[in-house]
Amino acid sequence: MSDLKISKPDDASTAIPRVLRVSAAVSWRMLVIAAALYVTGMIITRIYVVVIPVAIALLLAALLAPLVSWVAGRKVPRALATAMVLVGGLAVVGGVLTFVVNAFINGFPDLQRQVVASLEAMRQWLAVSPLHLNDDQIANYIQQARDWLQSNQAVLTSGALSTASTFGNLLTGIVLALFTLIYFLYDGRRVWLFVVRLAPRQVRHRVDNAGIAGFTSLVGFVRATALVAVVDALGIGLGLVILGVPLAIPLAALVFLGGFVPIVGAVASGAVAVLVALVTKGWVVALIVVGIVLLVQQLEGNVLQPLILGRAVQIHALGVVLAISIGVVINGIVGALLAIPLVAVLNAAIRALIAAEEELPDTTGIPLEPPAPADTDDAEPAQDKAAEAEPEDDEKKD
Repeated sequence: MSDLKISKPDDASTAIPRVLRVSAAVSWRMLVIAAALYVTGMIITRIYVVVIPVAIALLLAALLAPLVSWVAGRKVPRALATAMVLVGGLAVVGGVLTFVVNAFINGFPDLQRQVVASLEAMRQWLAVSPLHLNDDQIANYIQQARDWLQSNQAVLTSGALSTASTFGNLLTGIVLALFTLIYFLYDGRRVWLFVVRLAPRQVRHRVDNAGIAGFTSLVGFVRATALVAVVDALGIGLGLVILGVPLAIPLAALVFLGGFVPIVGAVASGAVAVLVALVTKGWVVALIVVGIVLLVQQLEGNVLQPLILGRAVQIHALGVVLAISIGVVINGIVGALLAIPLVAVLNAAIRALIAAEEELPDTTGIPLEPPAPADTDDAEPAQDKAAEAEPEDDEKKD
């Protein structure tokens, strides 16, 4: 009987194999993290009308904040610098959109004629191809497509009505994004310091450094992505113009917009350009456009991105594809647009949080409003900590 008793030093934890104990400890921690992410996702889903405009405003702030700081550094009041940059940016965006829409409207009739001619040529090719499809079979396939559209008309209509019903939310989001952008550009530093003060006092300086590192990474990412998108649009657009492909300018604008979604956006916009060239100019021109798109994307992936983005915002291609895929599943195009900036910010911020004290990033020259003087309540968190430590040292001496 004595052999069956458990001695006093023994307990359940020592009786369980170490591999099982470690696996259980990791598992319950993963479950807690998953539950926290799930709750956070549910909250964000409930208030997505607020979260998405604020996220877009943060992206625009990362793009415009360096320019605001540059103008303010020329002894221009920050409020005036913010207004100048904001009005100028809106004017540029409005002008570009107007130009693109007008170009699309002017080129659409020519594209329509080219599409009709290409469809007729495709019908003739199918008739003499190895498939040997006659006109009756082709007409049957077209009728099947029409029947499918009619059978799904209710679903398509309900989707359109749902989109129309969100116009109020869209307008609210635009106003909120603009209002938030103004405050980010004018008073972004103090807004961040308010958030930092929610953290425990002993870690505020690390949270501050992590936030600054994340925003610096976001600034670099947005700036580099915009530059790369411009290069892609110019390269592909110039090739389309030389080849005489219709709607070259709107297609170049589409390539520019797609450049803000790394890898996936470039492939999708390039495929649209190839498709238009195929429909309007034939196989030879389409193959040349494929070559131009591949050449520009190779220049982007092997030269521009490593040179411009730098190590601070480098993300593995697999991580980019997975992040974009998750973003598309969660919130469509907007999710794809926000996925990579979010990963870049988290990457830089987490690295700053876990780094040793001497490895913390250099936070000088941050393109946001300079910190308030040390004698005010809005001082830097690290300065607060140092100021509070001095009286304690004096008390110890007494």
